[in-house]
Amino acid sequence: MSVQARETRRAAGLSRWQLWAVGVGAVLIVLSGVRAWTGAVELTSSGTFGAVLILGIPIMLAGLGGLYSERTGVVNIGLEGMMILGTWFGAWAGWKFGPWWGVVFGTLGGGLGGLLHALATVTFGIDHIVSGVAINILAPGLTRFLSAVAYPLGSGGSATQSPQVQGNLPTVTLPILSGGKIFGWASPDVLGWLATRRWFLVSDAAGLLRGASRDIAILTLIALALIPLTWWVLWKTRLGLRMRSVGESPMAAESLGVPVYTMKYIGVVTSGCLAGLAGAFLVLESAGIYREGQTAGRGFIGLAALIFGNYRPGGVGAAAGLFGYAQALQLRSPKTGIHGLLLFVTLAVLLLGLWMLYRRSRMGAGILLALAAGAYTWYITTDHIASEFVYMTPYVVTLLVLSLASQRLRVPAADGRPYRKGQAQ
Repeated sequence: MSVQARETRRAAGLSRWQLWAVGVGAVLIVLSGVRAWTGAVELTSSGTFGAVLILGIPIMLAGLGGLYSERTGVVNIGLEGMMILGTWFGAWAGWKFGPWWGVVFGTLGGGLGGLLHALATVTFGIDHIVSGVAINILAPGLTRFLSAVAYPLGSGGSATQSPQVQGNLPTVTLPILSGGKIFGWASPDVLGWLATRRWFLVSDAAGLLRGASRDIAILTLIALALIPLTWWVLWKTRLGLRMRSVGESPMAAESLGVPVYTMKYIGVVTSGCLAGLAGAFLVLESAGIYREGQTAGRGFIGLAALIFGNYRPGGVGAAAGLFGYAQALQLRSPKTGIHGLLLFVTLAVLLLGLWMLYRRSRMGAGILLALAAGAYTWYITTDHIASEFVYMTPYVVTLLVLSLASQRLRVPAADGRPYRKGQAQ
């Protein structure tokens, strides 16, 4: 965080967690106002927020994987290929042994991709981008070959898809609040009742909480727990300190006795495991089957979430939620929902522009205010938005962050730089 940002936070008397709470509250208030103005109830429905979890968690896991790798100084654009390996191994093990074994094998499959990337970049010194691109090219061909070998005729699979996974992962629903059961008794659904009242803010908050507490898979809860766990590991443990020191200055870390190669291997293999878990999640929670091309670029969107989130676990989770929210609206309400989202984007960009104007960043404020004017013109002159613009959202937002807030991005100092043991400063 920059010195100016720290001074602003201290002047406001807010901690980091209080700032996050204020930000979430502000977003919910604006969404509630847009929902009331446009009548697009899907903007804040519990079904939309539930879909955000399903669609956003694979992106979040890929982003967290990239965080581990890049915090140790290794660029990992091979996340897409590692996700592909996770989908295949997760589906195969889920078909053979059940869904929990699918989680394990999918994670290990992505870890193998991470191990290959670490071997190439750390041990042999191959350019990080070249190695990542090679993994992205290798993974689809390898999975097609494995499918042709592993799924014989009559198994229900083929060279491009797997048989159906056996069984489902267990889910939980909070009783009383979201309609869960207590010893077989179907309890009331308080949040569901509040959500249908269409009260300003109250119903919208109820929709958010109900979407996050009804029919939630155990794997979803595990994935969400990885955000605070990642923060604790990287910022509160000796291992995390060593990993981050390697990403900042490997020569200085080596002079202090830190095993640089070991830390890099841990970071990159962990990165692959999380990307593989993201792939397994796609199979086990979204489709129940492996299909060729199933990842659909989510590994690259995970990289975008990593940049947008400023290389911090909470930022990665917020960015993944934003991208998942746009996709959820596109699926559940492609006309009114996306059109209402455009009004929300207009207001959000307008408020951000006014904030940057207050901070005396005139160039950035001018750009944002011009974008807000353009978005509002688009909103009042159209009735719906093509779905292609939704898929562009992660990349456009990332480009905006890079162009308007590049000075506040905190990229590890040695990220992507070659390192050989014993080399001089």
